[in-house]
Amino acid sequence: MNNGKTFIVTGAASGIGAETCRLLKEQGATVIGVDRNETGNADQFFRADLGDPASIDALLEQLPAGADGLANIAGVPPTMAAEAVLKVNLYGLQRLTLGLVPKLADGASIANLASLAGFGWPNAVDQVKRTMDLSLEDDVASFCEKEGLNEAEGGRSYFLSKEALIVWTLQNRWTWRERNITMNCISPGPVDTPILGDFLQTLGKRAEEDRKHMDRPGTPQDVAPVVAFALSDHAKWFRGANLTVDGGMSGHILSNVHQL
Repeated sequence: MNNGKTFIVTGAASGIGAETCRLLKEQGATVIGVDRNETGNADQFFRADLGDPASIDALLEQLPAGADGLANIAGVPPTMAAEAVLKVNLYGLQRLTLGLVPKLADGASIANLASLAGFGWPNAVDQVKRTMDLSLEDDVASFCEKEGLNEAEGGRSYFLSKEALIVWTLQNRWTWRERNITMNCISPGPVDTPILGDFLQTLGKRAEEDRKHMDRPGTPQDVAPVVAFALSDHAKWFRGANLTVDGGMSGHILSNVHQL
């Protein structure tokens, strides 16, 4: 369904990003990979640090024009410092996306990898709005200190980064409608990737509770087809949507909240 198209995939060296590259190439697409670590998973590769504005700007200069889509998959786990989590998972993603939109082909699709961790955004709207007032060049460290994110247990900075990403995607549901450029996000639950251990270490009891209800963690092979779908023409009527690929966990949480 993506035959003949060209896609840019961040986080291409491992996990969901690597599997997305493989699947898109299998579907006949040309893949441009972006990562801090060099990889042979893509047809063309660019090294970049998405927490560094200068690195992102250099990448934007290098990336070719005319790509049919962008998969924002790169991210860091909740064991990283709060500043790094927000910079890479949110502000760097935003800077890359907004800088790349003018170079994308008309009709392109943008797929942001969010998370089940962002599920609670409606209950954190005020903090999410404060978070979204910043950019990659602002004093993110001071913001994290003011918000208590450095001391917060349970990886609050990670949850906040994903909550804000879901909200940002929703807000931009029609931003580029005149060019038929759409943006949606994909929210996996726990996924068996190299950073799964980081999540279990940080989330502790919450992660253990989730594992009681899930028959298994997800795999990159569960998630990548949804990313590929979100990039395809088949998903063009999704705009600002959050596609949950979490083994039913979001439905489980909603059922408990509403006592169903």
